[in-house]
Amino acid sequence: MEALKKATGYTYWVRQDTQQAAPAAVPKKLSPSDIAHQQSCQELPLGSVWNQAGTWEEKSLNSWALGRVKELLLAAEAVSFPQGTARITEVSSCTGDATLVTVRKKKRVGYSFDITIKFNGELTSPGVSKDLEGTVKLLEAAYGELDDLQLEVSLKDRSVAADEKGKVQDAIGKSLLPALRKQLAVFEAELEQR
Repeated sequence: MEALKKATGYTYWVRQDTQQAAPAAVPKKLSPSDIAHQQSCQELPLGSVWNQAGTWEEKSLNSWALGRVKELLLAAEAVSFPQGTARITEVSSCTGDATLVTVRKKKRVGYSFDITIKFNGELTSPGVSKDLEGTVKLLEAAYGELDDLQLEVSLKDRSVAADEKGKVQDAIGKSLLPALRKQLAVFEAELEQR
């Protein structure tokens, strides 16, 4: 008995008698008839057919989501602010992830994007009209957090005088924010339907 203890060490939780242990699980490939039978017998599962228990399953929606966000943001209406007007012309960058997760037979969606948008417009002062160009960065646009959306507006140097630049950037940010929130809310509603 002493020789057996020295050879095996301290393994309280491991059974030494392997004949009584359960056999190792062997994966079984589902045939098309098995899949058809399962689908006819019960309602479709939220996730994949192989995940009948509805445990953790994650699916990337990036290919659809990145394109759809760009479409929606480009479709945003032009906005007016006290010094002029602005319109989105291009979504120059949209990076991040959108996912569909099935957990305990419940579907959950989410996304987190960093987006850079180009805009142009017109700056109107009494008797003077100037072209306006710049970019807007949406930092960490995420599912369910549209109220906390933060914008970073920057103008091209030739558009505005240095003393007016801060006021114009703030005005553009305040006027674009509701339009961008509206478009992202449409995206979230579409994402929930996937």
